[in-house]
Amino acid sequence: MSRSQTQPSAAPTIAQVALIGLFVTALVTAQLTASKVLAFSLPVSLPITGAELALPGAALAYALTFLASDCYAELYGRRATQVVVNVGFAMNVVVLALVWSTIAAPAADPGAADQFATVLGASTNIVLGSLLAYVVSQNWDVAVFHRIRAYTGREKLWLRNIASTASSQAIDTVLFVGVAFSLAPSLIGVGPVLPAGDLLALMLGQYLLKLLIAVLDTPVVYAIVSLVRSREPTADDDTAAV
Repeated sequence: MSRSQTQPSAAPTIAQVALIGLFVTALVTAQLTASKVLAFSLPVSLPITGAELALPGAALAYALTFLASDCYAELYGRRATQVVVNVGFAMNVVVLALVWSTIAAPAADPGAADQFATVLGASTNIVLGSLLAYVVSQNWDVAVFHRIRAYTGREKLWLRNIASTASSQAIDTVLFVGVAFSLAPSLIGVGPVLPAGDLLALMLGQYLLKLLIAVLDTPVVYAIVSLVRSREPTADDDTAAV
């Protein structure tokens, strides 16, 4: 056996651990907050939404997963990022299984158990919508990010960050809201079925916030990538292009 075959692979860097930690933390938070619908008043009335933006409570946390995955994709490459995304999907299922098993377990205080289930026990349609939207949109984000990178090289990080996130967030929004509040409830008889107008308002409100975050987080992506490259000589465009 050769020397290269017997040597252990390099340990993950602090930046890798931090980005994966941010990704997983935001992902789990999004899963646990997805069932609450938020409402924000606007200074002006917009078409479809009116003077109020309605969006799922997971919107902000989920947007952070794209920031983390785009930074990771730029620094460590497509294959490494797809591993993180798909392992994150599996961990999401583990979190849900642990939450549901805890809800199903016997409780010392039935009243507290009911409150626990109300807060953490997302309905089946929310779970189905969240998991489907995640696995499709995150893999799309990685694919688009690296397709643009193949043409731009190391330049125009802003373009691939915004374009990949904007398109993947549109997919995520339509899939999640459609399944969670329209398709799944009608099929499985669980959860609210919202009228078409409310669905469009919810989709638009969620997408506008995510798009705004995608634009505003671009300087943060640049700062993180620049910092990591200055400290990790191997985190360059040669590895990221793989």
